Amino acid sequence: MIRSELLAELAKENPGLRAEEIEKIVNVFFDEIAARLAKGGRVELRGFGSFSTRERDARKGRNPRTGDSVDVPGKHVPYFKPGKEMRARLNTD
Repeated sequence: MIRSELLAELAKENPGLRAEEIEKIVNVFFDEIAARLAKGGRVELRGFGSFSTRERDARKGRNPRTGDSVDVPGKHVPYFKPGKEMRARLNTD
């Protein structure tokens, strides 16, 4: 599902809200998650899962074009861990 499909689905389920209001709600939701993760925090949505960050160490990489060795700096990357209910919904037969 892409963002426009999410907005369309929310609009269909909430006919009392204007499209601009729905878009603003979605923007605030994602912006708040990103802001919390940028501060090194964690976001937990019960029944869905939790978002956090993990630290990647610096490493040696390769330039695919030239094959030269390149230093890749350490960084923080987002991590999602699905909740128990989400895993159960995904693994039903």
